[in-house]
Amino acid sequence: MKISIGNDHAGTDYKFAIMKHLEAKGITVKNYGTDSNESVDYPDFVHPVANDVENKKADFGIIICGSGNGANMTANKHQGIRSALCWTKEITTLARQHNDANILSIPARYTALPQAIAMVDTFLETKFEGGRHQKRVDKIPVNC
Repeated sequence: MKISIGNDHAGTDYKFAIMKHLEAKGITVKNYGTDSNESVDYPDFVHPVANDVENKKADFGIIICGSGNGANMTANKHQGIRSALCWTKEITTLARQHNDANILSIPARYTALPQAIAMVDTFLETKFEGGRHQKRVDKIPVNC
């Protein structure tokens, strides 16, 4: 499995811990940074993650910023992306089961690190249910 990960300055510590956790499981992780706690603009680090997922260079993406909102909004500008802002394992499960989310957006300032790691595991282990949910997912892209 290949995961692309990106973050702003609020998510650097979480990113490194998540990368270590994933790599210990034998998962390949592409780090798009930032690797610093200095203030940066989250779109610079989220767009590359979304591009990888959209172009099938990664199976899933993980993005992290302070609230999770800015990163999530940025990722969802990409046509093939269904990024989900999650703050509990239950929401993470539903994002995968019902929405076939392909990027997990984590709000670093509103989740504890063990909670964030548990959400990552849940995200990667949960399968899309398809069925009645597929027709809804098919209606997400805008065909202008």
